[in-house]
Amino acid sequence: MGYMNNSIGYREEVLCTRSVIKKNRYAVIEPDGLVKNVIPGFENCDITILGSPEMGASFVDYLVTAKEGGKNTAGFGGGKLEIFFYVLEGSVTAWNDDQNVHLTEGGYLYSPAGKKLYFENSGKEDAKIFLYKRLYSPLEGKEAYTVAGNINDVPWVEYEGMKDVLVKDFLPSAKDLAFDMNMHVLKFEMGTSHGYIETHVQEHGAYIYSGKGMYILDGDWIPVKKGDYIFMDAYCPQAGYGVGRNEDFAYIYSKDCNRDIEL
Repeated sequence: MGYMNNSIGYREEVLCTRSVIKKNRYAVIEPDGLVKNVIPGFENCDITILGSPEMGASFVDYLVTAKEGGKNTAGFGGGKLEIFFYVLEGSVTAWNDDQNVHLTEGGYLYSPAGKKLYFENSGKEDAKIFLYKRLYSPLEGKEAYTVAGNINDVPWVEYEGMKDVLVKDFLPSAKDLAFDMNMHVLKFEMGTSHGYIETHVQEHGAYIYSGKGMYILDGDWIPVKKGDYIFMDAYCPQAGYGVGRNEDFAYIYSKDCNRDIEL
């Protein structure tokens, strides 16, 4: 199995962790202690499962390191599953039945239900990938479609009128009800925060790729930083501050949307 950060053997310090797991409420997972998982179809890849139904999520988030030649050419997803694939570092070729794209840092591919996603590391350096899967909730008369691009080409938008808290959307979910989820990047300049503590039915899975923050989750204030993962369940009160000295606090996160609650 092995540890994601390849830190093995005895430690000089006592065993401790910043990770906090409160199933069906929230989780903060630091990189130290995360293990590598073996998942069929992934070749020459280190893959770690982050958020999952075992935690309380309705989706699964993964962190994948595709080494030179690393790939999944057997196909990932398909059937009722929708897939989102995002390149944090490196150079990757990704494709489904609709598109074949070369992705570098910031590149992404959304593959809708019914279409498997394939990828291969196209460089000599490791490629780091954030991967998401979820059961698609169909809507009569609508059909989600493949979307590819690079988030670096998308302009920042002020988050709820705050000029120093900025957001980007990956998918056209705000205008197209065919999509039942979206991915976003949220960035806080140092010293800024949400405008209020959010409490809503939507879930989030968030991977922090820049900076440091303080997050309130279900009444607990928790420090977080680059490399940490946060799961926020439905109705978990949540908000964050950007802190630190040299880097904005930013993360990529998922949100379910555009559907009524089923009874």
